[in-house]
Amino acid sequence: MGSVIPMEGVNLSVEPKTTSGTTMILPKTEPVDEFTPESTNPNGMSFENRRDSGGVHSEYNRISELFRNAFGEKAGERREEDVVVGDYEDPDCRALVAVDNDDQVSDIVIARRKYEKRSSELVRVTDLKPEDETYFRDLIRRTRMLYDSLRIYISLEDENNQHLGPGRQTRARGDLKAAQMMREHGLWLNRDKRTVGAIPGVLVGDVFLYRMELCVVGLHGTPQAGIDYLPANQSSNGEPIATSVIASGGYEDDEDAGDVIIYTGQGGQDKHSRQIVHQKLEGGNLALERSMHYGVEVRVIRGFKYAGSSSGKVYVYDGLYRITESWFDVGRSGFGVYKYKLVRIENQPDMGSAVLRFAESLRDRPLEVRPMGYISLDISFRKENVPVFLYNDIDNDRDPACFDYLLKTLFPPYVYQHVGNGSGCECADGCGNNCFCAMKNGGHLAYDINGILLRGKPVVFECGPHCSCPPTCRNRVSQKGVRNRFEVFRSRETGWGVRSLDLILAGSFICEYTGVVLTQEQAQIFTMNGDSLIYPSNFAERWAEWGDLSQIDSNYVRPAYPSIPPLDFAMDVSRMRNLACYMSHSSSPNVLVQPVLYDHNNVSFPHLMLFAMENIPPLRELSIDYGMPDDSTAKLAICN
Repeated sequence: MGSVIPMEGVNLSVEPKTTSGTTMILPKTEPVDEFTPESTNPNGMSFENRRDSGGVHSEYNRISELFRNAFGEKAGERREEDVVVGDYEDPDCRALVAVDNDDQVSDIVIARRKYEKRSSELVRVTDLKPEDETYFRDLIRRTRMLYDSLRIYISLEDENNQHLGPGRQTRARGDLKAAQMMREHGLWLNRDKRTVGAIPGVLVGDVFLYRMELCVVGLHGTPQAGIDYLPANQSSNGEPIATSVIASGGYEDDEDAGDVIIYTGQGGQDKHSRQIVHQKLEGGNLALERSMHYGVEVRVIRGFKYAGSSSGKVYVYDGLYRITESWFDVGRSGFGVYKYKLVRIENQPDMGSAVLRFAESLRDRPLEVRPMGYISLDISFRKENVPVFLYNDIDNDRDPACFDYLLKTLFPPYVYQHVGNGSGCECADGCGNNCFCAMKNGGHLAYDINGILLRGKPVVFECGPHCSCPPTCRNRVSQKGVRNRFEVFRSRETGWGVRSLDLILAGSFICEYTGVVLTQEQAQIFTMNGDSLIYPSNFAERWAEWGDLSQIDSNYVRPAYPSIPPLDFAMDVSRMRNLACYMSHSSSPNVLVQPVLYDHNNVSFPHLMLFAMENIPPLRELSIDYGMPDDSTAKLAICN
């Protein structure tokens, strides 16, 4: 295990500087994620009055009941002075509480609760061994996966509230509720120590869609303030120390040149983000100055609008910066502001925010941005909805261009023998949780209205060619093919690999793993001929991890229905394949394999559909857990 070093070097007694003038100290806030009763539960629908439409909604209602019981404070027991809607200086004292009013409609308010305080001990984690890095990365991955699963479940609140009318159909704050539930169960990370520097398991370039997720993993510990710091009253020497900042252009005097940031301190703004009074060297401002004095680096997270995000915004961890200068200046509005020069520490991976912008330019102008290295601008030859690039700037290998691109898996003809009229639903206007196909899934549909997989299952039934529902039906997701733009690329570490030029959201469909299906007898013959075969039974059942809420709900049971027999077939990819064949192996993957049926009902031969297990940033390599391949598969040798 790596070393955890107490930050003893900051225990120096230095008199803090002060300035005179009228001041207004407020956290450097992010108005997009402001906590209000309307943002946490805009629909105003009580948990207990939501309609149960089947298995997923029952699961959701059970979780909601846990949530309600955990925060069971009633309106009659609540004092008016306990309600907090604006003060974010101490994020450790608030909870989301369901409160019943006279109309039997529940609102969510921010109420003070007693929580275990964040640690006041500053530490730096160093000398992590490879196995330590793997452990912490997997811990972060599983925590984020639980957060996303919870958030997606809670978003079903919108669907349950459709009957309230158009005026009540606004976005539920599932991000806030999911974070609060995880906090109640002690699942927030990095609370026992205040880590200076890198957070183990969080990589430069990791993308977060919500501010609360930063708090859950411990990257930035405050839900609103742009400066996270150890307060003076908790510090061993009585001085605050900053640990992370969020740079999102919220202050008019901010300047961001990438490796160098001129960061404006906090305070002095009105509710419209206008500077109206002088800032003062207190709180986060003093913490940044003291971090500069002691040479303590800070984590920088950039927040900006991004069209590919479900929240409309992303937060990207861009690495460690040192504060090299601080000064008091007159800002654009004529009021005094504190400014800090942050310089990025060398020898770190590329900034995630820069990678997102680079990928965006690649999508539109690939040959202009990277004139060398492209072998093909579409190895699918327009079979996919979007082109699949082939890129190699390492050597002369052109192997992926030598295969026929296989859009969908080829099954033996007998697989389709029992497919016919009467095998599909009759939902002319689109499917709901009471339709025939939903019943085959256990009483509910597998996807939300955005096409996100709600929970991994042994098999998912989608609507097929004999269903009456339209092509826009929410139960037709994976059969529609690729939606993101991908690039098969040559890697020095993994041979051929796959990466996306788009941000892929957790739970989103990626592509099908295609091949020519063979029986075991056929597979033996093809193996003797030296052909490349894939055995689906070897894929690890990572689908069981997506939507696993056992840490939140003690009654959670791993899905066992609908069930399928063991996958007793092979797939030949020696002559025809698609982009999935080039995905690398990982024991901590970001892609799962989900069996899906839609064009036939033979459960012994499902399609192998790939879904994202986490938010995957552009240009990050996609990986699958191929399990423990035996000598007959040689999977890793096929593509790498």
